[in-house]
Amino acid sequence: MRLAGIILCATALGMALPWSAGLLRFVGSIPHQVADPMRRTDAIIVLTGGSERLATGVRLLAEDRADRVFVSGVHPSVDVDRLMKLAGRTDARLEDRIEAGHGALDTTGNAQETAAWMRARGYRSLRLVTGSYHMPRSLLEFHEALPEAEVVPHPVFPDRVERSNWWFRPGTATLIIGEYNKFLLANIEHWAVRAGFPLPLPFRMTARRPGGGTG
Repeated sequence: MRLAGIILCATALGMALPWSAGLLRFVGSIPHQVADPMRRTDAIIVLTGGSERLATGVRLLAEDRADRVFVSGVHPSVDVDRLMKLAGRTDARLEDRIEAGHGALDTTGNAQETAAWMRARGYRSLRLVTGSYHMPRSLLEFHEALPEAEVVPHPVFPDRVERSNWWFRPGTATLIIGEYNKFLLANIEHWAVRAGFPLPLPFRMTARRPGGGTG
């Protein structure tokens, strides 16, 4: 029993160390600013999950940073007029340049839905608007679904996500650790698909949880 306990502890430690190291690298990859705010792209893609994202996407459109905005992961009952109200805008000229995607239930779906929309219009570049903590996984999924396109990250920074000393802030720590675990699962899933290994259904259900672009 004592030997079994030692082996169990050693195994747990052996798994915890690389997981912890990966978590630190993941936190370091979360953007803390918009690296390229001025570049113009063909489209602005907004992943649902907060009014800040939507307001940012519409503002960028008003600044003519792209031809059109595509909002992915919108509830079927929500139309463009409702999206404009949520963004705090009433400009009909902008409304005509905004489209809503109703088919995505998760981040993988966001990327796939956007890829179909981009290819149908011949677009080759996009500015991706989502939460900063959600950006690493979003970029992973978008590069997988749309490898031919240029993706310009445009993170937004919700007030509820406190980056400094995040490990002392339970809400932020839970959010970041949960997002890191999803990022790991997404990497494993894509690796398995490329390697030709079928994933069991319970794993895929864990890796792809409903909820739109919030992650």
